[in-house]
Amino acid sequence: MTMNEGFNKKRNKNNQGAKLLPILYSLRNCPYAMRARMAIFKSNQTVLLRDLVLSNKPEEMMQVSPKGTVPVLVLEDGTVIEESLDVMLWALHESDPKGLLHCQQRSQSASTEESFLSEMLKLINDFDNEFKTRLEQYKCAKRYQEDNIVECRGACQQYLQQLEQRLSKHAFLMSDKESLADIALLPFIRQFARVERQWYLQSPYPRVRLWLNNYLQSPMFSKVMAKHPLWLDSQQEVFFSGC
Repeated sequence: MTMNEGFNKKRNKNNQGAKLLPILYSLRNCPYAMRARMAIFKSNQTVLLRDLVLSNKPEEMMQVSPKGTVPVLVLEDGTVIEESLDVMLWALHESDPKGLLHCQQRSQSASTEESFLSEMLKLINDFDNEFKTRLEQYKCAKRYQEDNIVECRGACQQYLQQLEQRLSKHAFLMSDKESLADIALLPFIRQFARVERQWYLQSPYPRVRLWLNNYLQSPMFSKVMAKHPLWLDSQQEVFFSGC
């Protein structure tokens, strides 16, 4: 018996009489888990949400994803998706009622061969691989009261300037319509805004502030950030969806 077969046998036993659903292992305040939950919410998919803390990881999760980070999505057939962007793409490829993937749409600035999705993925990749590193340095500079905090903030600002410029042209990051890029970047811009709150509120990025604030005050964000009992403590199955 393979690891996934053993996992599914145990899961079937625990869910007898119920429809088998994907399982999402998640951490409430992790930005990667946050954006995975947002995509699932937007897609109207339903998953079993298992909240955890990284100091006490479920054995079931470690069996299927030894890397031990969240999010981890286990599909009905035992397929494991371990990266947040892959979880988002899975959810929206399954169902995209809000059109976040902008199917059939082309960017005016892209070549005829490059799809709108490709442009979105490039923007997300830039923030995941460049901005996130600079954001962590900025957070550390603030936490440890280092004397290079202005320099670290400035390294982040070039990315905020890009977003401000985009938002000067349309309501969302890619167009006047919400997209995958908006919810993928949102958790990291939220983190940036919390490092030096007073500076951020007076910073030269009013459109970014409005964009972020609209999300933070939305019913979607309240649902995505709702606190649930830790699964290891309660063994309570939480049904999470945007329905």
